[in-house]
Formats: sequence, C-alpha cells, structure tokens
Amino acid sequence: MKFRVKYIYIIFLVAAISVLIIVAQSTGTKLIHNGPPMETVNKQMPEDETHKGLQNRVTPIPSKENVSENFKHEIMALKKAIDESPNDTAALKEYAELLVASHKPAEAIPLYDRILSKNPKRTDILFSLSFIYFNNGNFRKAEEETKKILSYDKKNIQAQYNLGAIAASRGNSEEARHIWTKLLNDYPNSELSEMAKGSLNKLK
Repeated sequence: MKFRVKYIYIIFLVAAISVLIIVAQSTGTKLIHNGPPMETVNKQMPEDETHKGLQNRVTPIPSKENVSENFKHEIMALKKAIDESPNDTAALKEYAELLVASHKPAEAIPLYDRILSKNPKRTDILFSLSFIYFNNGNFRKAEEETKKILSYDKKNIQAQYNLGAIAASRGNSEEARHIWTKLLNDYPNSELSEMAKGSLNKLK
C-alpha cells in the first residue's frame, strides 16, 4: 500500500496524547500513558517505501482553533489509505491519533476498536481508549479499558496507577488509597512511586 503521510506527525502525536499527562480537573490526580518515549518513535519507523525519507519532515500540530489545511490533507490521505487497505492496523492507529490530535476523539474510538478486534491484547490501544474516555469524563469506560490492560499485564504499574487516578476522579478515595498504597508497597523503587506518594497526599 502506498500513501503519502508525514510520519513525523506521530512523534508529536505520541508526545501529545500518549506521553503527556492528562489532569483530572475534579481531583488534581493524573492519568499517565505507557506510550513510547519521544526519542524512540523515529527508531521504530517502518523501513518501507511508504515511510522512506519522512524522518526529517516537521509540521506543527495545529490548535483546535487553527487546524491547518495541510494537516487536514494528511487526515484525508490516511482515510483514503484505510479505505483501500482496511486491515492495515498501523494506518488505522495513525489515523486515529491524527483524529485525536485534531480534537475528534469520538471519531477515533471506532478505529481503535477495529484494531482491538484483530488483537484485543494491544495495550497501547487500550491506553489510548482509556485516555479518551477519562478526558471526556467517562470514568466507567476508562476503568473498563484500564482493567483490560491489567488482565493481560497484571504488573503494568502505569495501568495500576491509572486505576487509582480513575477511582479518585470518581470520588472513591478509599479505593484510590488502597490501589496507590499497594503500588508503593509492591514497587517502592519504581519511577511512579513518587507520583503515587504525591497523589496519596492529595486525597481527602
């Protein structure tokens, strides 16, 4: 399959929707993502004709108020590519991420679901869905997606932390305290231990 897309977008998109922290307005708790670090994304770029030579092309991600024509063109190009190759999960993910970045998360959800229908154990996709639901205030669905991650990877401490953040956002402080305390006891030297401590201190 051949289609023109600036893959460098994904570096910024991963940073924007996968690595950055989403803050729950009601509690001050944070939901984190287990996405690849920004510096590793380029290394993982497929070595094929589609992506060849795209590493050095940089186009700013538009704001909600100013979605550039060029950005819209890339979305249309990916949509066409998916129409031509509907089973291309890499293209589906790219398209979904572009939709989220252009403030259309509701349109990204069915694309993520299509990927999961082919491989339900894609924790990267489950994380993305949990972020969308969490950011929209649908804590029940965010919890559901997060628990799926833990069903496949029970030692995923990012998902464990997020489960506590979701509980806190739902007003269940005791459950959040239990989850974060267990995380601290099980992984006292992890990178998330300080965040868990800070979150525990914020609980009423």
